[in-house]
Amino acid sequence: MFKDAASFLTADASQQQIAFDRWAAYDAEIARTFGDKADQFYVDAQIGRAFLTPQLFRIETQVYMRRYPNADLNGLIPINTDGDMWDVGTVFYSMDEVGKAEFLSGKGFDMPYASTLMDQKSRGFHLAGIGYEWSTQELQRAAKLGRSLPTDKAGAARKAAQFFKRSVAMTGRTPGATTSEKGWTGFTNDPNVPASNVAADGTGSSTTWATKSPDLISRDIWAAVNLVETQTKETHTATVVGLPTQKLRYIEQTRMTDGSGTILDFIRGNRDGGDNITFKPIRELAGAGASGTDRMVAFDSSEEVVQFHLPGDHEFLPAFQKSSMTYEVGGIMNIGGTEVRLPKAMTYKDGI
Repeated sequence: MFKDAASFLTADASQQQIAFDRWAAYDAEIARTFGDKADQFYVDAQIGRAFLTPQLFRIETQVYMRRYPNADLNGLIPINTDGDMWDVGTVFYSMDEVGKAEFLSGKGFDMPYASTLMDQKSRGFHLAGIGYEWSTQELQRAAKLGRSLPTDKAGAARKAAQFFKRSVAMTGRTPGATTSEKGWTGFTNDPNVPASNVAADGTGSSTTWATKSPDLISRDIWAAVNLVETQTKETHTATVVGLPTQKLRYIEQTRMTDGSGTILDFIRGNRDGGDNITFKPIRELAGAGASGTDRMVAFDSSEEVVQFHLPGDHEFLPAFQKSSMTYEVGGIMNIGGTEVRLPKAMTYKDGI
């Protein structure tokens, strides 16, 4: 049905499922040929590997074609995939221009000159991993029954890798951790990004949007967007506004005071080139602000400004027999975390 991965990914879900069902049936046919050899898995590792290899090829291909949008990073921040699984880090250079034109005398010797200043910085990469294993019992049962091995374990490993990358990218921490093992911060909590509270002019001098009118909420968002231009002297413009998911849903559904449209519609329709502002739901912004308040981020979504280093994405290693009754499939990835290169092209607004 499909000649390459691209044609598979563009197909609808029903066509993809048909392909997987046919693939599973073919793989089960192979599994049936091992039914009379299952007892030999104990004494002949080559037989076990011969059964496992085509099974895992199907499993891993199917798992990599699945999508896990609840942990995906694509579209949130730029991802830098330069390098490979074994790179130890990256070195980059930033350049600034200096010099100012001045009035001259026609016979003067004081010609002003322009020049450049170079700065070198580095970023380390670290290996991480998540895999899965099969027991001889599971292999024998599948072979005797002529059934394909299920994809559950590989899918669980792949999904865990996605959540790991997402957590490190957003907070610098591994999932569930309160501190960063590598001393990193992430996209939502970089200490170099300018941060401040939104205006405290809600009910009872509160900063929260629950106490503010649609006009004041709109004002808060505009303040964050405009601050990026102000901080960078109009060098950068905010192209993305990230909000906690519930806050984004609120401005999508709440109409302006005059009933002309939603808060989101108003912001998009009242800026020159306003359609260039993209709003993103980022659940990690909930509670990321000062004193545990919700945070908004406005930034120029460019690799010059911020990027997540992923020189080696998660991949499964060849299976090997690690004990008399266990086969292991390791999964590794090489990660460098999130790097904010131009902090003033971003801004955090807390207390929303």
